[in-house]
Amino acid sequence: MSLRICILETDVLRPELTAQYQGYGRMFEQLFSRQPIAAEFSVYNVMHGDYPADNEVFDAYLVTGSKADSFGTDAWIQTLKAYLLKLYERGEKLLGVCFGHQLLALTLGGKAERADKGWGVGIHRYSLAAHAPWMDPEVSELTLLISHQDQVTELPEGATVIASSDFCPNAAYHIRDQVLCFQGHPEFVHDYSRALLDARQAYLGDEVYHKAVASLASEHQGDLVGEWMMRFIQQPASKDTAA
Repeated sequence: MSLRICILETDVLRPELTAQYQGYGRMFEQLFSRQPIAAEFSVYNVMHGDYPADNEVFDAYLVTGSKADSFGTDAWIQTLKAYLLKLYERGEKLLGVCFGHQLLALTLGGKAERADKGWGVGIHRYSLAAHAPWMDPEVSELTLLISHQDQVTELPEGATVIASSDFCPNAAYHIRDQVLCFQGHPEFVHDYSRALLDARQAYLGDEVYHKAVASLASEHQGDLVGEWMMRFIQQPASKDTAA
């Protein structure tokens, strides 16, 4: 039986990139479709007020990245936080990437803010601080494409760090078998990351830009994280979830 995954899309792409990449929801569909676990997807752009009907049932809800600040006061962000808290309290599985990673931390009692270390862009390498059964295949370190200037600076109660670096200590975390979040972008591909870098070159500065572009010569493990996410969704929830 296929997993049913609800993708809560929290942004729209730059107009010049829409034709090729469509949206973050579509990028996640492509990522998950390459994995060995079958899944079906429904995408809702919550930035535009689009949410699932009350009678729809999913195995997990994933919150995408966004150019918005997770700690912003926009009405749609506050609505999404309330929705995610309701899902959490009823025991639903929740996943977050970048903005979603930060927003779930905030929603569940942690802290996210503008990082004093500046922009993280290109391919970044992390040490793995924990291992769980769903982290299969197992690796000793993790590389992901990133694009963020905000970070989770305090984890929610009960959260366990999965991946970390000096630049981003809380790069990935899980809360028991209910919440799984990554600061990096497993759904990104090199060409999309390069397009973002080119669009932001003047803002990033030449040093940060050129270092990030050079990092794109390496491979990243987005597909691995995609598989971890699906295995995390697939495993049965504990009876004390959200306790």
